Amino acid sequence: MTAALDPLFLSFQSAVAGRYSIDRELGRGGMGVVYLAKEVDLDRPVAIKLLPPDMAANAALRDRFLREARTAAKLSHPNIIPIHVVDVVDDFVFFAMAYVDGETLMERVRRRGPLPPSEAARVLREVAWALAHAHAHGVVHRDVKPDNILLETGTGRALVADFGIAAAGGGSGPEIAGTPEFMSPEQALGKTVDARSDIYSFGCTAYFALSGALAFEGRSATEVLAKQVTEAPRPLVTAAGAVPRKLAQTVERCLAKDPAERPQSAEVVGEQLGLALEQRRELPVALRAFVKHSARLDGGAALIYPFGLLIGAAWVGGWAQSVTAAFGTLIGGMTLVPVTALVNRARRLLKQGFGHSDLAPAFKAEIEQGREERAVDAGHGPSLVERLLRIGSGLGFGAAVVTFTLQFTLVMAPIIPLIGWLVGWASGIGALILLQRRRDVDAEFYSKLWTSGVGRVLFRVARLFASQKMLASSITHRPTELSIGMAAEQLYQGLPKETRQELKALPDVLRKLEGDAQRLRKRHDELQEALPGGGRERTAAGSDDVDKIAQRHDDAVEAVKEERDLVHAKLASTVAALETIRLNLLRLHAGSGSVQSLTTDLGLAYEVAKEVDLLLEARREVDALLDDPKGR
Repeated sequence: MTAALDPLFLSFQSAVAGRYSIDRELGRGGMGVVYLAKEVDLDRPVAIKLLPPDMAANAALRDRFLREARTAAKLSHPNIIPIHVVDVVDDFVFFAMAYVDGETLMERVRRRGPLPPSEAARVLREVAWALAHAHAHGVVHRDVKPDNILLETGTGRALVADFGIAAAGGGSGPEIAGTPEFMSPEQALGKTVDARSDIYSFGCTAYFALSGALAFEGRSATEVLAKQVTEAPRPLVTAAGAVPRKLAQTVERCLAKDPAERPQSAEVVGEQLGLALEQRRELPVALRAFVKHSARLDGGAALIYPFGLLIGAAWVGGWAQSVTAAFGTLIGGMTLVPVTALVNRARRLLKQGFGHSDLAPAFKAEIEQGREERAVDAGHGPSLVERLLRIGSGLGFGAAVVTFTLQFTLVMAPIIPLIGWLVGWASGIGALILLQRRRDVDAEFYSKLWTSGVGRVLFRVARLFASQKMLASSITHRPTELSIGMAAEQLYQGLPKETRQELKALPDVLRKLEGDAQRLRKRHDELQEALPGGGRERTAAGSDDVDKIAQRHDDAVEAVKEERDLVHAKLASTVAALETIRLNLLRLHAGSGSVQSLTTDLGLAYEVAKEVDLLLEARREVDALLDDPKGR
């Protein structure tokens, strides 16, 4: 009701009546007032930013606002809030942009404290991608700060607002643009700024996201600006605590006073954050609990239950009369009870915001961690005792089969095959116990079960009993391709049945692209690890053999770099194909897309998948030849 009494609200609503229905004020600052409104024609929510009338009265400022808003409207990127229209109606200068249901990074940190390192790296990488896209189109933000970064509810996606508009803050020079706590030294001194100024502001934002504290504080704006120019911030590891070294180094390089010492592009920053993010991806507690306990039929309780029903049926009806009922109970209990239990556990995981696509990396992390821990006591390979037990198991079962067969032609004691079976079973169980000491056999079995088509079906059934509210999740731990794929799958499930039928190939395409992206990411990591950690000095004076060896080493390093870059490019193409499908699904939900357009994108995605298959298959053939030069 307060907004309705505001004269500016009333006059602006009167001016745009019929085009926009303004709901309420979202916020205001030195550069304008932001309203939540409905666009009448398309019936969609939008955020409208209005230049205050007293500022719009300045012709130079008005023209600059319009020029830079129109420039920013040309940017199209998943991590940039799109501007739909820039307009002037009577005395009102404004632009309408997509409304994002979420909170700013500033609000998130103030409300819940610093972001965990893995979540911060993911959010900051998306911001870096947005900056890189803008810089490639000649747009410098000039006011990168937590208040201009929105975190979307449900997906956790970071979106950057007010691109290029901050420079319209008044006057004719760049010195008045920006926020002191996030302003670069060259900006504070009134010098000409470029993309590297945004990178410095990005560093201040990252420092705040990880520590919850500002890199530079003061009693006045002048004091803060003086510190920006002359002082170094407190080390991030001191201010934030347990921040991974690579992540801290990336942020601190962004905060270099000399622009030449900073990363020279936001794209480079994004790559460095990606490496820091992939160094150690900590699983959320819900996923860890699932792969350790909920994914398994612990203790066989679900299997014991049907035997209890069997005994109960026999006790009540008598053994002879209840054979059929008991048999049915046993068979049904052996299948329906475990399946029902697993579906219910999948439903609980959906309720906690995770889906089927999260299981593969979760099980992989659990198995790898378990293997490392077991290797301390049991070693990496089978022991001599384990090998002997395996041999004994094979011989025991083999002898049992042979002697049982010979019973029909030779006079043999029935005890002989029984001894073979007992030896086989005893040796097999012993070998399995020793194998379990070395490998988590249970985890490997349930990993194959849950990540296969069986697990996918269990989650589909569980989804039928899950509300849409339950399916919303905070995607902070997943590789990008899985985050996009899961969001796209949820959008697909939300389409009408007839539309889903027209796009019935879409889920298979999503799974193919997700799998390809994961394989490419794994290959990229392998190649990255194969590269030398630092520069290698050539031998100053040596024999021809030494020089030849050095040259071969350099050639091999270059070959690995070339393949790594090729794999990286294919990974980017694969993720982009996933993103295109997701965005077109969003457009379809918004009523601005078509099934035909989405079908075309699915065809293009198939082509991308074929190229990835050819690349990885060629790599496998090369590896096979290297392992066996003669092709045997």
